[in-house]
Amino acid sequence: MSKVGKESVAGSTGSAVSVLLGRYDYALDPKKRFTIPSGWRRVMGNPDDVFVMPDPEAKCLNLVPPDLMRSRLEELQKKALLDPSLNRLLQTIGENSEQLTLDCQGRIRVCDKLLQFANLTTTVAMVGSVRLIKLWDPKALGSGDRVDQKSFSEAAKELGF
Repeated sequence: MSKVGKESVAGSTGSAVSVLLGRYDYALDPKKRFTIPSGWRRVMGNPDDVFVMPDPEAKCLNLVPPDLMRSRLEELQKKALLDPSLNRLLQTIGENSEQLTLDCQGRIRVCDKLLQFANLTTTVAMVGSVRLIKLWDPKALGSGDRVDQKSFSEAAKELGF
């Protein structure tokens, strides 16, 4: 495993704002499980479960913390229960996503369909994306041992950092 990361930053009121930062590379075990780093589990409030779904833009998976998913679901609860268009969209998301329970060691087992989608065969590169975790094939990202200053600069400018 390689790791880089920080778990939280101070907010404007001085309270800690939980963020998911850094990169961790883990080998899939023989049962195709991998461990969510303990620091990230702590930042997510030591959840019993997490949500995994394909990224709509890239060949990677999104691991969504339960609090973030619940806030999205609360917004959807306000919409009409029997809205056919909404229900088709939700069915598509539901069919292609998983709610996974962490075992006592913080491991999860993503279904073969999603592992295959992201080309996760032997190793997973977990990249903190502030609100959620991106699960990548490490070959698609490179080694992660260098700062991509150009990409970082573009992201910082776009976000107004």
